[in-house]
Amino acid sequence: MAEKPIILGIETSCDETAVSLIQDDESNLPKILSNVISSQFNIHKEYGGVVPDLAARSHVEKIDIITKKAIKESGVGLDKVSAIAVTAGPGLIVCLTVGLNFGKAMAMSLDIPFIGVNHLEGHALSPKLHSKIEYPYLLLLISGGHSQYLSVNNLGNYKRLGTTIDDALGEAFDKTAKLLGIEFPGGPKLEKFSKKGDPNKYNLPKPIINKGGCNLSFAGLKTAILRITKKIKTDQEKFDLAASFQKTIEEILYIKTKKAFQEFQEIHSIENNNFIVAGGVAANEGIRNKLIKVSNENNFKCIFPDLRLCGDNAAMIAMVGLEKYKIKQFDSLDLPASPRLPLDENAKFLKGAGIKL
Repeated sequence: MAEKPIILGIETSCDETAVSLIQDDESNLPKILSNVISSQFNIHKEYGGVVPDLAARSHVEKIDIITKKAIKESGVGLDKVSAIAVTAGPGLIVCLTVGLNFGKAMAMSLDIPFIGVNHLEGHALSPKLHSKIEYPYLLLLISGGHSQYLSVNNLGNYKRLGTTIDDALGEAFDKTAKLLGIEFPGGPKLEKFSKKGDPNKYNLPKPIINKGGCNLSFAGLKTAILRITKKIKTDQEKFDLAASFQKTIEEILYIKTKKAFQEFQEIHSIENNNFIVAGGVAANEGIRNKLIKVSNENNFKCIFPDLRLCGDNAAMIAMVGLEKYKIKQFDSLDLPASPRLPLDENAKFLKGAGIKL
């Protein structure tokens, strides 16, 4: 019997330099042979956000080192690699280009297929790295750059049901954390901050909560936070505002997810309704608990990737590469980086475009 294909995945869409190797095991579940991630936290910390040129320079400096480390940890020789899968977009173009050029050079030198991967598709398929999940399923993708409800119908077949018309959820967390004086990256730390506060202290707005279907909006909430922080004088008030923000986000997602369930069920008549929550914000414990609650109430099974796979990583890129390899869906070496690359080709990618409120 022929050996199962081994895919080397590369991810450089933003500020994580990541390389992973995966291969199906005996039960045809992908096995992560290695998954190395190098964070740029210390580089961008003093700027309070990601600086694209600095991020790209760091990718150039680290990608060869990270690749060699991933190969060594996998215990697999380069001659055993079947294909190279690389994030082609969306993301910062200067960062995407580093990974793409490196991956193309590897594919060319090894004379193996090259596969460009949509970063969002990586998140969409990431739970398949540890669970057998059948299509179709409902996906909530919540990260620093994206907030979308999608019907995942098959590999490469996605229908967007709702999106943010302004800020992404992770962006709202990061901006709120910055206003509260939480050091970068503040979004992941905000939930811990909130546990010291009273979630009922501030009554915050829930934009478009009763209109726009399962589309989302967080800009008005951010503006309210900005206004309140100008009047805050004590640490306890900061804790209370963080707690109120966390509670408000949970309530927004609870209501909008119910609407997404309804829209998904109008499209698909299936008994086993799976609801996948992926992206960096999927690691938030309070959001997880709220989404599990609304899922249980509406006959959906809520599934999250492993915590280590919620943020940007190369295992999810390799996962998509493996799926595409099996159907021989390869790309040419002149594939360009695409900073704006939607999952649903029929949906406009620009924030707020085409959304009827």
